[in-house]
Amino acid sequence: MNQEQWTAVDGYFNQALIPPDSGLEATRHANREAGLPAIDVSPNQGRLLHLIARIQGARRILEIGTLGGYSTIWLAKALPRDGRLVTLEADPRHAAVARENIARAGLGPLVDVRIGEALPALVRVKADYPEPFDLIFIDADKANTPEYFKWALALARPGTVIIVDNVVRKGEVANAATTDPEALGMRRFTELLAKETKVTATAIQTVGSKGYDGFVIARVD
Repeated sequence: MNQEQWTAVDGYFNQALIPPDSGLEATRHANREAGLPAIDVSPNQGRLLHLIARIQGARRILEIGTLGGYSTIWLAKALPRDGRLVTLEADPRHAAVARENIARAGLGPLVDVRIGEALPALVRVKADYPEPFDLIFIDADKANTPEYFKWALALARPGTVIIVDNVVRKGEVANAATTDPEALGMRRFTELLAKETKVTATAIQTVGSKGYDGFVIARVD
């Protein structure tokens, strides 16, 4: 098994199971044209986020890490008409691309794109959105993931689903001697998660067009 095969299998399932969507395809194209980092979730992963949001019956979603809005659109498409998605992006240029993409997809009224470093932005989110979120997706800078998770708990309710992306780091998360700051962030997050009695959680390893990585899914008890 190698990257070429993983990518081919991803492409097979994308073609078989994910209907064409002009808004999502235009978003991927716009992100490439704008020179954004090619770190969006894959189409299969986006579909998974969408399905989890629908299974959850989510009406209020928080996303930490917008980039160009590709995962945002997948999540927002799962919302009812009176739903709300709040997404946080540190880079103003990325946020501008995301807003254009979200508007083009016809989802602008459902999505609140907020610009600024996530930790101070989360203070304002808590003030502006006093009701708890039903689903929280964490996909921002990995070193701060433990702090984002603490905030997720503060903004959740019993039954809230929390998803944390990129936790495996090509297996480096299991290396106790790692010096990689992103893997260290995920190790600190895992240690925090292991001690947290308010959630039930598991981790899933993945391979595909994005390489070898994985995610954590947790439910607040």
